[in-house]
Amino acid sequence: IGYHGRSSTIIPSGTNIRRPKGQTMVAGEDTPGYGPSKMVDFELEMAFITTDANKLGESIPIEDAEKYIFGLVLFNDWSARDIQKWEYVPLGPFMAKNFASSISPWIVTLDALQPFRVPSPEQNPEPLPYLKQEGANSFDIHLEVSITPEGGVPTTVSNSNFKYMYWTMAQQLTHHTSNGCKVLSGDLMGSGTISGHTPDSYGSMLELAWQGTKPIELLDGATRTSIEDYDTVTLSGHCKNEKVRIGFGQVVTQLLPAK
Repeated sequence: IGYHGRSSTIIPSGTNIRRPKGQTMVAGEDTPGYGPSKMVDFELEMAFITTDANKLGESIPIEDAEKYIFGLVLFNDWSARDIQKWEYVPLGPFMAKNFASSISPWIVTLDALQPFRVPSPEQNPEPLPYLKQEGANSFDIHLEVSITPEGGVPTTVSNSNFKYMYWTMAQQLTHHTSNGCKVLSGDLMGSGTISGHTPDSYGSMLELAWQGTKPIELLDGATRTSIEDYDTVTLSGHCKNEKVRIGFGQVVTQLLPAK
């Protein structure tokens, strides 16, 4: 199963996107059709940006991986769930995620995040030796997602935290280069959806609305199982302790109708 994003469709906060079109299989039908997605979803993620790292054919050892991570941004890895559902069995054109990925407007460096280091979740079974880490290798970053209908008020639908991620950034970068893949300065790698253990901490509408069976109610009384045309999705994040607060800004994106 494969999905892909593209550097050409990584866009900054404030850039609106269009509802994507694609192949879907309607329940009860025998053949797929083509048209606008009916299940556009956000994915609450973070992403790290690399420095120039390894040479082609070389791997980055786990103990050195963070040296090549410049910093982090908020990342909304938009998905079209109905396109995704149809194309991933057995293998498809993987068009469900490459139409847009939205990022916050500036990078927060790893140096700035050092006071907010926390342990990662216990990894069981233990990773293979080339991925094994000790100590505090994640970061306590508070994350929030809200949905604002056109002309309406924002409703917070998720409160999550980067520390819930099972795999660390260092493990991700080490594994990505474990086969000798070259990483360039400015490469961006998404974390994957950030979801906690409680329903209000899930990082996508697929989870929050439990595949459409538990609609999310907005403050104006409307409900959502996915993102509708002219909805604005806002991701925000910050770290905070007794001495300092570090903000990641916001990722603000409005979904426009398909052309």
